Amino acid sequence: MIETTGLCRQFHVGDSFVNALDHVDLKINTGDFVAVMGPSGSGKSTLMNIIGCLDTPDGGKYRLLDLEVAALGDDELSRIRNSKIGFVFQSFHLLPRMTARENVLLPLRYSDADIGETRQRADELLDRLGLSDRLDHRPNQLSGGQRQRVAIARSLISAPPLLLADEPTGNLDSRTSEEIMELFEEINQQGQTILMVTHEEEIAAHARRLIRMRDGKIEHDSAPH
Repeated sequence: MIETTGLCRQFHVGDSFVNALDHVDLKINTGDFVAVMGPSGSGKSTLMNIIGCLDTPDGGKYRLLDLEVAALGDDELSRIRNSKIGFVFQSFHLLPRMTARENVLLPLRYSDADIGETRQRADELLDRLGLSDRLDHRPNQLSGGQRQRVAIARSLISAPPLLLADEPTGNLDSRTSEEIMELFEEINQQGQTILMVTHEEEIAAHARRLIRMRDGKIEHDSAPH
């Protein structure tokens, strides 16, 4: 599903350049559940941003689902983000005045999908994630774990092949974090490809594969168990 070859990204810091990614080679197969770890400045967030088509590399190649992503323009990248990638963030990013159902439906607002069918899919996703009694609740009426479940439902509404999670349990207590990770495992077992950035060893242990980064390079790549 994902293949990067010699991927490079530099940032200008003061009078010098920092190699956020330094010739990174990576392959991720359909159905993988990969955790990426590393200290601050290791390049893990930059890697995720490029894979998520939120940033573009300075060098190297990136293929997603047989598309040469590094060569695409902004409009094409936007279409890929909307149709091929689901995002789950640490801070949920839910709109406060919208209900759980309305937040889940946001990615489809400008699509040609049938309103009745998409509403039904949103309700089914929220039910599957244990929120059937919270469809019309707004974010401030939900717990942190419930808000993250809404965010996960929103990321899956377009049935994207790839799910990217950036510190998905960062704002949650340990018990709720465990529940969310069990949910990720269940989704992965059903065939969803997941790439997750985390700084917590116990969270990374839920993934099937662990990648450690340092100084813009992949330092270690193996299963976490």
